[in-house]
Amino acid sequence: MAEHAAEHAAYPVGLRLSGRRVVVLGAGQVAQRRLPALLAAGADVLLVSPSATPSVEAMADTGELRWERRRYRPGDLAGAWYALISTDDAEANAAASQEAEERRVWAVRSDDAEAATAWTPATGHSEGVTVAVLTGRDPRRSAAVRDAVVEGLRDGSLAAPHHRARTKGVALVGGGPGDPDLITVRGRRLLAEADVVIADRLGPRDLLAELPPHVEIIDAAKIPYGRFMAQEAINQALIDHARAGKAVVRLKGGDPFVFGRGMEEVQALTEAGIPCTVVPGISSTISVPGAAGIPVTHRGVAHEFTVVSGHVAPDDERSLVDWAALARLRGTLVVLMGVGNSAAIAATLMAHGRSGDTPAAVVQEGTTAAQRRVDATLATLGETVRAEGVRPPAVLVIGDVVAVTPGK
Repeated sequence: MAEHAAEHAAYPVGLRLSGRRVVVLGAGQVAQRRLPALLAAGADVLLVSPSATPSVEAMADTGELRWERRRYRPGDLAGAWYALISTDDAEANAAASQEAEERRVWAVRSDDAEAATAWTPATGHSEGVTVAVLTGRDPRRSAAVRDAVVEGLRDGSLAAPHHRARTKGVALVGGGPGDPDLITVRGRRLLAEADVVIADRLGPRDLLAELPPHVEIIDAAKIPYGRFMAQEAINQALIDHARAGKAVVRLKGGDPFVFGRGMEEVQALTEAGIPCTVVPGISSTISVPGAAGIPVTHRGVAHEFTVVSGHVAPDDERSLVDWAALARLRGTLVVLMGVGNSAAIAATLMAHGRSGDTPAAVVQEGTTAAQRRVDATLATLGETVRAEGVRPPAVLVIGDVVAVTPGK
């Protein structure tokens, strides 16, 4: 059998194992890697092994599989459709493999691929597509090819157009803080499938240059709005393009729901009967301080962090922020859109009791090649921002975490 198998390529096939018995012999690292996929396929798994890794044991404890704590014995493969033989007993593996042959059960051998009747491919998944790669006796090459194909499908560099009708609508995609590598995998894939992209100024612009020529890219800041408010004009553009049957991506900086007016767009689309998908993004509230070496929390220093918008000055009647309450907090304060009001914000916090010696920092254009960090104290924050010529987009960080360094 082994000699015959070596002469011919394996025949690839997808097994539909839902509700069908699969016997797994051995509960070590091999079984731990393979069991999640078998369970995801809906297989009725019988595990036979005297011991198991903690992860496999947890699967049994939660009822995902049935575990018989003993060694293999003849007859264990009765009624099985598929078997994974991975014990540390070579004689038991050989006996189980022989039983599988006699019962015509396809079996994988972790210790001797040539003696097996089936091989496990390197598999990966990307939005409804399963990629399975077999390269015979070179599993590392199989994994490398698998990874390259899956990554290509995810980032759109490998073209795989849909040939059946796609659901038209709008995807609100959080593009992250600026570095194009920090968009989510799902967001990047949706960009690659878009017909129209309506982008914010603070979105990851480098990603737009990678889009195919047929994709229409619209700068949200340049949408004519006449009697409409700018946001209403953007909402209408989303609706119009979606109704024209286009796959539309609304690309926003950071996360759509963190000072991004994303819910306003969702509400407008819902009212118009347009399907909408929200793809969260990495928010600059945490990522930008982190990229500049500032942890928003740190053991023994800060057990909390608060995020506020600083686009409205503290003494403006439109402000919804309780600055007096913020001044009493001991944790980290992260302020977005606060460059222009930095002096007023600092003065208000100090007026309500926050010490002027509190460390502060401003991180401009965080996570991009132009990133820079400027340090100050709360008392000197406004003057430092002015003197250093700090411009938006920038994140203000106020709190003792600013003074935490890798050496401490």
